Amino acid sequence: MGDKSMNIRTVKYMLVFTLPALAWLAFYYAGLIPWLPLLYVFGLIPLMELIFRPDERNLSAAEEEMARNDIFYDLLLYTTIPVQYYLLFTFFNSISAGMTTSDWLGRMISMGLLCGVIGINVAHELGHRSTYHERFMAKLLLLTSLYMHFYIEHNRGHHRYVATPQDPASARYGEPIYLFWLRSVWLSYISAWRLETARLSKAGKPWYSFENEMLRMQIIQILFLIGIAWYFGWFVMSSFIMSACIGFLLLETVNYIEHYGLVRQKKGSGYERAMPWHSWNSNHILGRLMLFELSRHSDHHYIASRKYQILRHHDDSPQMPTGYPGMMLLTLIPPLWFKIMHQKIAEIESEFKRS
Repeated sequence: MGDKSMNIRTVKYMLVFTLPALAWLAFYYAGLIPWLPLLYVFGLIPLMELIFRPDERNLSAAEEEMARNDIFYDLLLYTTIPVQYYLLFTFFNSISAGMTTSDWLGRMISMGLLCGVIGINVAHELGHRSTYHERFMAKLLLLTSLYMHFYIEHNRGHHRYVATPQDPASARYGEPIYLFWLRSVWLSYISAWRLETARLSKAGKPWYSFENEMLRMQIIQILFLIGIAWYFGWFVMSSFIMSACIGFLLLETVNYIEHYGLVRQKKGSGYERAMPWHSWNSNHILGRLMLFELSRHSDHHYIASRKYQILRHHDDSPQMPTGYPGMMLLTLIPPLWFKIMHQKIAEIESEFKRS
């Protein structure tokens, strides 16, 4: 019985491949089909998450130990890399011929969803791993969204300064999503340069050293774009850039909902440790499976080295009213977002005062 239960737990994460399957259809067929990935991610899934109850259950100690050492969970992550690159080049070929504006737009958005859900999200998980090959795979995935600097800024900047004014990826109370996009995209990029320059400075090396990973990342991304333009044409390259922008704006929207209005207190010359109540959490099951448990974000920031399959629910973490896709849609209407989230923040503050 225990083995059967573990098989169910591992196989359920294959749900993430439903999006690549729909994207493949989008790249080969016309009409409504190129829009299926968008309708699936921001239509069907949010509706279903309003119906299904969140699941707050954690694995037992024995189950957690088995899951931690089960290679199947890692193989799922690794499989996304050839899938992502196969679909990326399928996308290039699918828009190299003449098509309707609707088909082009649907395919471009579909690729953008892959950039965010597969490219950046899986890269986020692999980028926290300790092995060289997994970190290399993270960078390969980030290349498909032209957001390679995320690897540097997220691990060495965001996790250090999360929920403080020093973190560009933590949304401030009352800050609308559209201003947050501008601030986070630009300042996160600048932060990555500063972090890498500071690292080299400590080693007595100039910023323009080829050991500057930010410098190497820019060169790789530029060469990648030149290669696309040379082989597939400028229109395909421009379409890919727009898809990549959708991908990293999805990431920044996730950043927005994960820490909105939550603040760590000053402690001496730094800040208190990041605790489960400094991140918004969601136990809505479909969003959890589609994003490899990213929505159990409170535990991720509490112990960043924990693999996705063993992330835990914390009773003292603030809970989102619905899953990630629905919350992301909610951000697009700032007055409604503020009304719902400010009420929840007030409830949290009241709870802390009583405890």
